[in-house]
Amino acid sequence: TQAVSSWDALGMACDTEDPQGFLDTLLQDFPAPLSPESPVPWKAPGTVFSQDEVEAELAELAMGFLGSRNAPLPLAASLTHAAVSRLLQTDLSKFRKLPRDEEKEEQAPVTLLDAQGLAQSFFNLLWEVASQWQKEVPPATRTLQRQWLVSIHAIRNTRRKMEDRHVALPAFNQLFGLSDPVDRAFFAVFDGHGGVDAARYAAVHVHANTARQPELPTDPAGALREAFQHTDQMFLRKAKRERLQSGTTGVCVLIVGTTLHVAWLGDSQVVLVQQGQVVKLMEPHRPERQDEKERIEALGGFVSHMDCWRVNGTLAISRAIGDVFQKPYVSGEADVASRELAGSEDYLLLACDGFFDVVPHQEIVGLVQSHLVRQQGSGLHVAEELVTEARERGSHDNITVMVVFLRDPRELMEGGNQGAGDSQADRRSCDLPSGLSEPETHAPQRG
Repeated sequence: TQAVSSWDALGMACDTEDPQGFLDTLLQDFPAPLSPESPVPWKAPGTVFSQDEVEAELAELAMGFLGSRNAPLPLAASLTHAAVSRLLQTDLSKFRKLPRDEEKEEQAPVTLLDAQGLAQSFFNLLWEVASQWQKEVPPATRTLQRQWLVSIHAIRNTRRKMEDRHVALPAFNQLFGLSDPVDRAFFAVFDGHGGVDAARYAAVHVHANTARQPELPTDPAGALREAFQHTDQMFLRKAKRERLQSGTTGVCVLIVGTTLHVAWLGDSQVVLVQQGQVVKLMEPHRPERQDEKERIEALGGFVSHMDCWRVNGTLAISRAIGDVFQKPYVSGEADVASRELAGSEDYLLLACDGFFDVVPHQEIVGLVQSHLVRQQGSGLHVAEELVTEARERGSHDNITVMVVFLRDPRELMEGGNQGAGDSQADRRSCDLPSGLSEPETHAPQRG
């Protein structure tokens, strides 16, 4: 029932891990490129990629593979970027698959490429880069600009399938070859419904599409909004090709320097805690929200109450990636918000509705503080305890919780959260946001 990624607890190890030693071991295990008959040490998801899916899908494969071998995160991201860049400079037409009859009838048929062939060719390029770097490891692969502590826990709970996915990617710049001096880190939770396909797709493509947006350096929030919409359009094309009906909510955080940018669709949420106080960053999209109800009705749809408020009598959320048969009533357009970080922020908590439906915002601070006191300031397992709390309160849904610490949790234990559970007067006195995913175990990563 539990899913954990290779870089779930991102402590201070990145500086001390040995890139040279990792490369030596990797090349001992793989002393030569793969022959055409050799099995590839990863499994491509599906049989084909569209041309605009190649970069993110192969990056996901590489990050999952390297993470499973405990690669230092900056090295894994840099290796992946170098290998993907080499592949994209080659002629991919040899991997082209002939379209099926129904695809020929489309006005703008999509170019589809053989996923297995690409995966094998890509592994050999990754091997080539590792061989070159074994002789001299580039300095940029040795450390992140900022060290992060991130606690993540996810469970299937009583549901038949695990449909949540998540992303923790402190090495955003390294993975996408961004060489400017601005540090960037990306974190996200996706809560799928009707199957896992949409959540997995979002966890692979939203951050990649964000990195591709030309406005990323000047308008990160706008880049996030465009990335959500583009990912939705990409998945809808895939859903029509492969007859998929799933959808996913999502919430993501992009920290750029000292600015926090948030984007979301649906009812997954993120909260910021600053000096023991919960700061509301967003309003989830639910059908009963007046502006959402009016938008849906203006399009000719309806919102009705059954066991809960639903769009057209089906979905209990009003915005999502996917849900091909509920478009445009269920919108793929994300909302965004930005906030400057002052340095006094404690942590961000991202979670799906399986957590927030049973744990109110105002109780988060006390739960986290109690955990830190019991664990003597260690925040590594705080997400696990929060998931357990939600389950014990009666949540039967998939539950994913991610806590991104913005300050050392030992500081928080020593008094930074004195407002938690105290009187309103006391609160006023302290007033002042790994990877890539494993298919059935955890969402990416990069964290």
